Amino acid sequence: MMASTTSATAAAFGGAAAGKPRGSSSAPCPRVAAAGRRRSGVVRCDAGVEAQAQAVAKAASIAALEQFKISADRYMKEKSSIAVIGLSVHTAPVEMREKLAVAEELWPRAIQELTNLNHIEEAAVLSTCNRMEIYVMALSWNRGIREVVDWMSKKSGIPASELREHLFMLRDSDATRHLFEVSAGLDSLVLGEGQILAQVKQVVRSGQNSGGLGKNIDRMFKDAITAGKRVRCETNISAGAVSVSSAAVELALMKLPKTESLSARMLLIGAGKMGKLVIKHLIAKGCKKVVVVNRSVERVDAIREEMKDIEIVYKPLSEMYEAAAEADVVFTSTASETPLFTKEHAEALPPISDTMGGVRLFVDISVPRNVSACVSQVGSARVYNVDDLKEVVEANKEDRLRKAMEAQTIITQELKRFEAWRDSLETVPTIKKLRSYADRIRASELEKCLQKIGEDNLNKKMRRAIEELSTGIVNKLLHGPLQHLRCDGSDSRTLDETLENMHALNRMFSLDTEKAIIEQKIKAKVEKTQN
Repeated sequence: MMASTTSATAAAFGGAAAGKPRGSSSAPCPRVAAAGRRRSGVVRCDAGVEAQAQAVAKAASIAALEQFKISADRYMKEKSSIAVIGLSVHTAPVEMREKLAVAEELWPRAIQELTNLNHIEEAAVLSTCNRMEIYVMALSWNRGIREVVDWMSKKSGIPASELREHLFMLRDSDATRHLFEVSAGLDSLVLGEGQILAQVKQVVRSGQNSGGLGKNIDRMFKDAITAGKRVRCETNISAGAVSVSSAAVELALMKLPKTESLSARMLLIGAGKMGKLVIKHLIAKGCKKVVVVNRSVERVDAIREEMKDIEIVYKPLSEMYEAAAEADVVFTSTASETPLFTKEHAEALPPISDTMGGVRLFVDISVPRNVSACVSQVGSARVYNVDDLKEVVEANKEDRLRKAMEAQTIITQELKRFEAWRDSLETVPTIKKLRSYADRIRASELEKCLQKIGEDNLNKKMRRAIEELSTGIVNKLLHGPLQHLRCDGSDSRTLDETLENMHALNRMFSLDTEKAIIEQKIKAKVEKTQN
């Protein structure tokens, strides 16, 4: 079954993708042919070689499309689908999430690789400490999903069979609703968390720079941002809500002896956004001093200027282990892809006083992790990562559920608006083709009429009047059919009727719109592959 699918897919895209050996082509590669001519003493101009290459490429495109027409029925049976494939703190351990994590600066490259897959038209990557999700517009649901999972497996080194045990996959409205819930903070480890909305916005900015988001994914993410903003403005879901950083501070204070928690020596490694939030929440809990290790002092100075209620001591990265030796609690929040602390590092640190419980706390909120799991084997150390924050956020569960119900009403409204927009796209090609069909007939008949009357018998005013007459007749005839191809999507029955009208007009006027759309998509994929 797999072999037949592969060969059919290859046939649809032609060329080398069709499984045809490169050496089996009857036409030689232009570069090889040119080299042969040079060796024989015959030199051809570059223009001739380029023309030959263009001819070969054009022939390959035509051949690929002809192959597509033969096997187009399999694509006609299913529409392009929006899909999300991913894993989160709810479905996969941090050990797996860190292998799949994609740094923000690499999002454009990931988008390009995904859209280069045969059945993926558009793509976006959302990778945070709590999730790694890929959103795609797929020509084929099954084939698109398979390609994305294989890409994830290749990137992470995790076998696809193992990945599938932790992945979730959602389609169309379910995928859209999930993104809206993520943007609103409903799917976060901490309900109402604000940082995720900023990360969704960054996906849009990154995708627009790379050009991979495409019309559907771009609109979906923008509507998700709108939903996230509305939920935070129109409900009190953010009231009392905590971020991952504040939950980390809460967890650390829970694990310290109550009488000594505020006097504990705090060390923060990394002064990025999450690190800055750690300091903010340490202040809120009454801490008066924190040591910050960072690559540069400028960012620490900026935080010091903003937050006057705490003493911030800067240490360069080269003094990280010396600073850790003097700390009771070590928060780590850096983008390092390799652990900063291993078992050997932890063993080399001096012991902690009994008044602080006798153990040094490592609270790691980075993905990939900054503190190796083997550190927990050291008797004088305790390691907590983002997965351990669940202990904190379980509090006030009933209140969070009530707030989530309020937010769902807004999300449903925004979801309907997005789906209405997407549904309206279905009839646009038919409207364009019907209008083009009518205009061609009008232009043809108008030309015949003008020829019969004769140019000498017409002045500009008469000619314009005849043209306006023909245009007016066409517009009035098309008014009814075009009105029945438009709807706002708010009424499912009206939408169903609109789609029935679209299919009826396609049949009556032989517009063949659906096949033309698929042909256009396949042609774009063929050209992208050749380029």
